[in-house]
Amino acid sequence: MRILVTGAAGFIGSNFVRCLLGSRPDWKIVGFDALTYAGNLENLNGCLDGPCLQFIRGDICDPPALQRVFADGLDVVVNFAAESHVDRSILGAQDFVRTNVVGVQVLLDFARAHRIRRFVQVSTDEVYGSLGPVGKFTETTPLAPSSPYSASKAAADLLVLAYHKTFGLPTIITRCSNNYGPYQFPEKLIPLFVTNLLEARKVPLYGDGLNVRDWIHVQDHCEAILCILEYALPGTVYNIGGDCELPNMEIARRILRHLGHDESMIEYVRDRPGHDRRYAMDAGRLRVDLGWSPRIQAEQGFAETIDWYVANESWWRKIKTGEYLTYYEKQYGAGGVVGVRR
Repeated sequence: MRILVTGAAGFIGSNFVRCLLGSRPDWKIVGFDALTYAGNLENLNGCLDGPCLQFIRGDICDPPALQRVFADGLDVVVNFAAESHVDRSILGAQDFVRTNVVGVQVLLDFARAHRIRRFVQVSTDEVYGSLGPVGKFTETTPLAPSSPYSASKAAADLLVLAYHKTFGLPTIITRCSNNYGPYQFPEKLIPLFVTNLLEARKVPLYGDGLNVRDWIHVQDHCEAILCILEYALPGTVYNIGGDCELPNMEIARRILRHLGHDESMIEYVRDRPGHDRRYAMDAGRLRVDLGWSPRIQAEQGFAETIDWYVANESWWRKIKTGEYLTYYEKQYGAGGVVGVRR
């Protein structure tokens, strides 16, 4: 199996690469990432030394870069590449449309031209919009995105479905709830709160702190994607969730308790525009069809995640100072390929 993982140096993408290296050691992995602000080659430390992973720096919106990748032969594409921060999309949507919509279209065209056996589009629960106090999102819930980010992801989903219907491209879409775990960029809620507290700074909590999210450990998410990749039928959509609904206030409290702080370290800030009130995922289709269920309990997962950021201060400090942006050039120069072994 030769698999292309786009967005391989991002949070979920790098964890998926680690999942593959550990569970499918005979697969050949091509990691592809533009290394923009959220892509960090240090996320793959220890992965590039073996024979199974080849990393290529490139943009999914760049046809010549993709041509070089696809020309070597691929069986499967898993697309994690995306602009993903809601706040940034509110400040400016252009990059989100470019990467999340145009980039997916370019990638789909290459997958079609090269007769890819399976194309997995990694999407988000945010395409469904906001839930009321009861109920859960199912795969048939209408798409009702609230932000430019989620609108761009919904547009990509529709393109993926259209390429399956029109061209017969064997596509699958996964929509997951909020992830947490190691290597998450520290503008996101959990690593932001942890690293702020480690710097003796307050944690900024939007609005009243009662926005609810369904949380899942990134390792469980990656194992679900692998299960779907290997066993799901083309043309299907699968929700992935952790059955762990918690308000942001409770996440903040758990982090504060774990690090020995009280609620005086919370700073309530003005809510962001269009802030969805509640997400909750019904992953019943995935459980019934493929037998998957999350393995990591929230209490254990949150504690281990907080401890990971405490133990890996050098990793997140380089991000907060911006030093990580030069890591690739310092280690590998201006070339585009790392870890080529065939």
